[in-house]
Amino acid sequence: MASMPNSEPCASPLELFNSIATQGELVRSLKAGNASKDEIDSAVKMLLSLKMSYKAAMGEDYKADCPPGNPAPTSNHGPDATEAEEDFVDPWTVQTSSAKGIDYDKLIVRFGSSKIDKELINRIERATGQRPHRFLRRGIFFSHRDMNQVLDAYENKKPFYLYTGRGPSSEAMHVGHLIPFIFTKWLQDVFNVPLVIQMTDDEKYLWKDLTLDQAYGYAVENAKDIIACGFDINKTFIFSDLDYMGMSSGFYKNVVKIQKHVTFNQVKGIFGFTDSDSIGKISFPAIQAAPSFSNSFPQIFQDRTDIQCLIPCAIDQDPYFRMTRDVAPRIGYPKPALLHSTFFPALQGAQTKMSASDPNSSIFLTDTAKQIKTKVNKHAFSGGRDTIEEHRQFGGNCDVDVSFMYLTFFLEDDDKLEQIRKDYTSGAMLTGELKKVLIEVLQPLIAEHQARRKEVTDEIAKEFMTPRELSFDFQ
Repeated sequence: MASMPNSEPCASPLELFNSIATQGELVRSLKAGNASKDEIDSAVKMLLSLKMSYKAAMGEDYKADCPPGNPAPTSNHGPDATEAEEDFVDPWTVQTSSAKGIDYDKLIVRFGSSKIDKELINRIERATGQRPHRFLRRGIFFSHRDMNQVLDAYENKKPFYLYTGRGPSSEAMHVGHLIPFIFTKWLQDVFNVPLVIQMTDDEKYLWKDLTLDQAYGYAVENAKDIIACGFDINKTFIFSDLDYMGMSSGFYKNVVKIQKHVTFNQVKGIFGFTDSDSIGKISFPAIQAAPSFSNSFPQIFQDRTDIQCLIPCAIDQDPYFRMTRDVAPRIGYPKPALLHSTFFPALQGAQTKMSASDPNSSIFLTDTAKQIKTKVNKHAFSGGRDTIEEHRQFGGNCDVDVSFMYLTFFLEDDDKLEQIRKDYTSGAMLTGELKKVLIEVLQPLIAEHQARRKEVTDEIAKEFMTPRELSFDFQ
């Protein structure tokens, strides 16, 4: 892999070690001082690049308390101390220095959630009578909170509803944004339950340099991409916060109840807010929490407060719902259950998640077949060897190869995926051939999405976004 432009290949391990410590301090102070996202991202990239140079020089990962030449300390806080250095996950930033991506098993321990194991997957299969979705079979949805409780209720003919969302920061969505929606559509189909989808245009107005009209416009455009995933109009309500909160007293009452039960200290601790953040940001988490309670939607559930909510989302959104679950019993509501997905890696590698603001890190839902081919061939990080001879001899590394990672998300056939894994790992399949397989999977997938998106008129979007009764057979 080419070294980052700013790293110094000739620096000694000790100089690198000291540079990493200095750069780490800089990242922390930028975050504390509320610097712009671009400034933080560029500092974090630099930090990761220095760590990779250090690993290349030393043959082992950087450890904060272990300068080069010193034996590793035996204190028991060592692993935890380096962990904070390695993986950083919050609702706005996802970074790791490992090319394999975030260590999700450690994240489960850190967040205190539960692993989705074979037993739970079998139970979902028994309850629905359907083969588990590939995202469950392959560990893409890997962690949960209280999913067994939802299944207990479902097996006893008790109702639940689904809630997921999207922060509309730009008009174009990328393939990574589809992950929660593809899975949520499957859940809606197999469990036959109603679904609410929150478009947090208010959040994007508060965090980004957008006007209110732009934020709302993006919400409607993104809603059309979401509708194109095939959701059932009779069972799905999509709402813009800017639009819905002013017309739903049930929703706003819940926002205020939540706000009353969460202190400024708590949100500072959970989200890292500082004294210089706007009061809009500080109070926003209550707005993302409110859809977890059924009486926020009186037109759907009347004034019932006992209907449990299941939230499929990427794990970086979990802090919002840890807060929600903490508040729920104090205001007399059931805790929402969650299903967490892994991140969809950027084309350049699994150190970060795909971002809509970097066109080269992403495959957009608007990309042409030619753009998809160029992006995959030019930018997708490869786990292959430097020469064909070496690759044939030693094989490729599927753990870091982005094209292989993308196939785990989008290739439905388990046997074919396993065959590709074996062929690439043994060296029988070259990187160019692996990329070709991915291109042949992505091109029709995105072309079909574009065709369905064309069918979604302003009228259809308006219908999905109008508060109304939904059809479901709850007792």
